[in-house]
Amino acid sequence: MNWYLKALKRYADFSGRSGRTEFWMFVLFYLIFGFIARLFDNHFRLFLIESHTGFFSLAYSLAMIVPFFAVTVRRLHDIGKSGWWILINLIPFIGTIWLIILLLNKSQMGVNEYGENQ
Repeated sequence: MNWYLKALKRYADFSGRSGRTEFWMFVLFYLIFGFIARLFDNHFRLFLIESHTGFFSLAYSLAMIVPFFAVTVRRLHDIGKSGWWILINLIPFIGTIWLIILLLNKSQMGVNEYGENQ
């Protein structure tokens, strides 16, 4: 939970580096809280008109889009890649797989052009 909060404290900080643990713990808690939001939507039947998207799920997703992109860019910085590599995700299927492989890589040791290893 501390890693999730650490990423949230750097809400819109696209500079610097984030290690594997910080990134993947953020993703884990993002998914857990998204699941809980979906449960609230189902329990209270708060779905948007003609949609399967619930109010809580949508609000949570919109609130977390900036920190999710920020922590992903910082993770790419941690492996020595530019944050623009996040756009590889726009290539259907293969881009997503390639981005996940990049995000699974080990951190560059020491200092790189984006700062010191944390």
